[in-house]
Amino acid sequence: QGPLVESEGGLVQAGGSLRLACTASREAFTFVDMGWFRQSPGKEREFVAGIKWVGDGTEYADSVKGRFTISRDNAKSTLYLHMNGLKPEDTALYYCAASKQLGARMTNPLTYTYWGQGTRVTVSS
Repeated sequence: QGPLVESEGGLVQAGGSLRLACTASREAFTFVDMGWFRQSPGKEREFVAGIKWVGDGTEYADSVKGRFTISRDNAKSTLYLHMNGLKPEDTALYYCAASKQLGARMTNPLTYTYWGQGTRVTVSS
């Protein structure tokens, strides 16, 4: 098992809400950034949201701005993605990721060293 473990996703109706969690089992103190990515069948993995593990700083994909919120609980070594106003096009496998690179771009998947196992989110219309 890798250092990042994600909670179960789920099936939700359009307009509904869901919260994903990702817990770091070790090495969380060495992380610089953490992020959420997603991948739909036939598409490349895309950036959803990112957050500085220490200090301030978040970034969101345009497609989720105003609907999704990324947050963290350092004491619990846990990353969250709060998803509201879900749309069918949000259906995907969601992955959390952790980076140790200083000054790297949050939106670039190559920035990240560790990845969760992926959790499925399905939004029905």
